[in-house]
Amino acid sequence: MKPCRVCRHSVSEDARMCPNCGAPRPAQETFDGYGYEYKSPVMLFGLPLVHVSFKYKPNRVPKPARGIIAIGQFACGVVTVSQFGIGIFSLGQMVIGGFVLAQICVAYSLLAQIGLYLHSGHGQLVRDLGKLLGWH
Repeated sequence: MKPCRVCRHSVSEDARMCPNCGAPRPAQETFDGYGYEYKSPVMLFGLPLVHVSFKYKPNRVPKPARGIIAIGQFACGVVTVSQFGIGIFSLGQMVIGGFVLAQICVAYSLLAQIGLYLHSGHGQLVRDLGKLLGWH
């Protein structure tokens, strides 16, 4: 048994929630959220080389992956693999990027099911954004 880090009530070390105050993982000295996160120690331009985040903060807000290579439900980086992402080279479900392979996206160049592109695009319902806006 250990004291809860929030209310100091005695709880089991394996408790998922404090029965007194409801704090998640009450026996841990610190709690920074649910899920998995990895940041490589190698940094480039102030960003981790690899950031993988399938994590939620304690208030259950998703924590996006931000790095040169960003992998997660939400991601922003040079290379992204995500459900929702922003990147130069991106693979995902809904993406904004330079060169993209996605289900739904807006990109410079893309291969998508549904997408808007500036340079080239291929897919089911893919349209030239410049033509739609009357730029060409």
